[in-house]
Amino acid sequence: MKIAAYNFGEQVEEICLADSGGPGLGSVRQSLSVFLLVIALEGKLAKQTGKRRMDSGRYGFASDNTAAICPEAWAALQEANAKSAPSYGEDCWTARVSDRIREIFETDCDVYFVFNGTAANALSLAQLCQSFHSIICHEYSHLQTDECGAPEFLTKGSKLLLVGGASGKIDIAQAETVVARQNELHSQEPRVVSIAQATEFGTIYAGNEIAAIAEFARAREMFFHLDGARFANAIASLNCAPKAITWEIGVDVLCFGGTKNGTAAGELVIFFNKEISREFGYRLKQAGQLGSKIRFLAAPWLGLLTNGVWLKNAQHANGAARRLADRLQNEAKIDIVFPVEANSVFVRMNEPSVRDLHARGWHFYKFIEPDVHRLMCSWSTTDREISDFIADIVASNH
Repeated sequence: MKIAAYNFGEQVEEICLADSGGPGLGSVRQSLSVFLLVIALEGKLAKQTGKRRMDSGRYGFASDNTAAICPEAWAALQEANAKSAPSYGEDCWTARVSDRIREIFETDCDVYFVFNGTAANALSLAQLCQSFHSIICHEYSHLQTDECGAPEFLTKGSKLLLVGGASGKIDIAQAETVVARQNELHSQEPRVVSIAQATEFGTIYAGNEIAAIAEFARAREMFFHLDGARFANAIASLNCAPKAITWEIGVDVLCFGGTKNGTAAGELVIFFNKEISREFGYRLKQAGQLGSKIRFLAAPWLGLLTNGVWLKNAQHANGAARRLADRLQNEAKIDIVFPVEANSVFVRMNEPSVRDLHARGWHFYKFIEPDVHRLMCSWSTTDREISDFIADIVASNH
């Protein structure tokens, strides 16, 4: 059997398959033909426009996940790729990152690598909870809104108890009310309180706010979990030692994000309370999070953690967000919804302006109905990008 793909009259490829007459061969023909047609169409589009369709937009403010790998992380990754090395975390890069984390946080702690933030949050919570437990978190937390039920799934049923609070921060009075309702065997026992630092709204918990939540948890014999996907941005904003807002005031587990700070993948789960990390390695393996070539997660982290790159990247992103917010307010007369304390800017924009900016190639997302949109800055955001965006938004409003 021959399947040929044509690019508008030009033959691109011809593939020969032995026609065994076995079941499903017709669907193979159809699927492969469709696949090759997509390639052909994409090639035609590339000829017509000079670039691939996927590269035509401007993604700089869509998310800090859209940024490239930072140069230091890339260089470290290339170095780790120069030759073979021990697998499953027995390599020197993994050991050096773990040691560097202990130096930065000024304490002995257990450090584990996972591929992404959802795995970091859900698996660390699974280490803290059983199925009959519950987890207190903000109603707009990443745990609740963006992890597809992973915390509930991997804890085998732990319930998220949602509380409100201004600017994405947990209101302790509301948390106390929620806990008071879970007071007997017919309710799931509160076991963990989880906060995000920075929050999903780009705000930062001050040290005294974290201390108050830690005391709330301690008084009820609960664990304290910190989702630190943008922990670097929080440290850059507060200008404090990492220990001051983690283990020193009662945080048991930190999920420390690198992807939004300049790596391609790989987050850290840091147990400051080492008693609760026992056998966590088995949990990672069972969940498909034990990489055989962990050095390729660890090496970029080493690039971040050497010479303070992680902090410089966060400072740059935070500074870009402040400049963007200032210019949006002063030049475009746009309302800023939440305090700009990390690397995100939440703005109120009408639909015609949003549609016009999207038509101009800018990608960003509505975050809160009906009209609150999020703009993100990263380690690589430039003043030129900010100026171009401001120029387009001013033009769209006239």
